[in-house]
Order: sequence, then structure tokens, then C-alpha cells
Amino acid sequence: MEAVETVAALVKGFSVTFRTMLGKTTTEGYPDEPVHFMPRYRGIHVLQRDEHGLEKCVGCFLCAAACPANCIYIEAAENTEAQRISAGERYAKVYNIDYSRCIFCGYCVEACPTDAITHGHGFELATYNINSLLYRKEQLLEPWPPRKAAGTQ
Repeated sequence: MEAVETVAALVKGFSVTFRTMLGKTTTEGYPDEPVHFMPRYRGIHVLQRDEHGLEKCVGCFLCAAACPANCIYIEAAENTEAQRISAGERYAKVYNIDYSRCIFCGYCVEACPTDAITHGHGFELATYNINSLLYRKEQLLEPWPPRKAAGTQ
């Protein structure tokens, strides 16, 4: 009886493989055509801004604590009335992600209480210099004012 169950499990598992092998192949025209991402693709992180252009990150360190690869480094600083960086009391003065260690698990995105960090659609991380895989806050921060999407006025 156990042998029958094993064979049934193997047939069920290999059916996915054979269905994929016999299906139509898809070819991307990269770099001549834009890349088509799945909706839940996890690319290079983006530090978001609110509707007033202030940074959403309040320097709470929850993303760094949730990161299993320990690749996020944050230094927080206090906001002042003269210099307001975020809507909260604090902001991330330094926010670094070491992509040589990042496993794109998404735990940092899930842990963020202000939705300050999200996954973008950036995917070109290949480099010959490992030091260029350390992304700083300026590289991760969403540009302000936001760029208009193609085809909008």
C-alpha cells in the first residue's frame, strides 16, 4: 500500500514538471523591451514618502530587527521644527541595505508599521564591485516630486 502511495505522489509531482516542459515557452526581449514583472515581484527596496513629501520612515528599527540576514543598518535622529524630515518624532538619518546579504524575504516590508519600506521593481544588481551593493538612503528614497507615469499629463 505504501508503494502505491509513493508512486501516486511521484506522478502527481512530476505532472507539474511535464506540463511545464510541454507548454509554450515565453521569451523576454530584454533589454530592447521593458521587463514584465509579476505583481508580487520583490525587487530593490524603496523608501516611501507621504503625500507632503516627508519620509515615512520614523527610525523605529523594526525592519532591521525583523531582517534574518542582518543587512539593514539604521541610525535615527530627532526631528526639529526647523528641519522636519518625517511626520514622526524621529527619522532615519542613515538607512543602508547591504544587497550582498539581502535575501529579499520581505520581512522588513511586513514589519514596518508606517509602510515606509516596500519592494520596488528594480532588479539590476549585477556588479564587479561588492562595495557598490551597499545602498544608502539617498539611493533607496522615492524621488520627490514623484515622476509622472508614461502617458499622463
